[in-house]
Amino acid sequence: MMLRSSLLLVAVLRSKSFSYFSTTSRRTATTAVVPLISALGGKRVLGISSSSCPSSPSVMKMSSEKEVDVSLSSDPHKFLEDVLSKESLDWVKERNDECISKFGDPTVSEDYKRILDILDSKDKIPGIAQIGDGAYYNFWQDENHVQGIWRKTTLESYSSGTPEWKTILDLDALNPPTTDTAATWVWHGSTLLDEGPGTKCDRALIGLSPGGSDADITREFDLITEKFVDAEDGGFVMSKAAKTSMSYRSRDEVLIGTDFEGDGSTMTDSGYARVVKSWKRGTPLSEAKVVFEAEQSDIAGGQWAYHDRNGICHEFQLRSVTFYTSKYWYRSLSLEQLSGTTADEETTPFQPVPIPDDAEI
Repeated sequence: MMLRSSLLLVAVLRSKSFSYFSTTSRRTATTAVVPLISALGGKRVLGISSSSCPSSPSVMKMSSEKEVDVSLSSDPHKFLEDVLSKESLDWVKERNDECISKFGDPTVSEDYKRILDILDSKDKIPGIAQIGDGAYYNFWQDENHVQGIWRKTTLESYSSGTPEWKTILDLDALNPPTTDTAATWVWHGSTLLDEGPGTKCDRALIGLSPGGSDADITREFDLITEKFVDAEDGGFVMSKAAKTSMSYRSRDEVLIGTDFEGDGSTMTDSGYARVVKSWKRGTPLSEAKVVFEAEQSDIAGGQWAYHDRNGICHEFQLRSVTFYTSKYWYRSLSLEQLSGTTADEETTPFQPVPIPDDAEI
């Protein structure tokens, strides 16, 4: 991450318990420094927020203080649930100002300058990933590309030591977000369309976060034309920022979990998607069909499919019950089944995966 565009501040909690805010009423916390990266005009600010304090069992065990039972109706910090509200941001600024007054501005320290020089160094080795079109892609940030560029090169050029890069997407050149207080986009990665061995990867789902929060938008990107595919042209577009999970199942179908109703009813108590739907290309999201539901008390739910060798496709469903335990279900499909039948129409049943709850796939 670039520190040049950041305001690196730390808010310190005084010696008392701090309540984590969620949809449940009982939370315990430790006393110490609680960092948060919050979106404030496109800058990363370290402060305080419930979104950085998950109510996991490990967090509860870390506390050496007495549990505090806080009802939502009387909680004096409940306003922090609205992370980007003026009241929340003013509160964080006050805490940061207190910290700066006591400990000084870290941006003028020698350590800050040294780290910034390292991050801006042209000697960094760019990590690459091959995509099905034969090119090698890299996401890069420096003092000239603060939000970053997605670029590609050939293996021959990369091996030369002085690769010639072609910029595919420049985040600094995008129109800024129009919601909340965010002024810039933050890269949340790409999800590629995989249609099996021997096929060409020509589409990707790009995640962009307004200001760097967990919430993001998703837009489909054409790797051939190097342009976004608009909804009116049949592209998959999630224009409202939310905690969304979205991946291709086939060229004309994605599996998506998000806050479908806008009221949190399809999200878990932890704030992540628990309902997964099959969304077909060229149809409104309102017509997407439910294919999986996790429990309200789970951390999150999910479903995804991918191609293996010899035309075999694997499809999984997942309940993240806690941070350390999960439940999986699986079915094996042919390439024809995956591409020819949508998830809501496929009749092959999922079977439980017989592994310990604390194992991962």
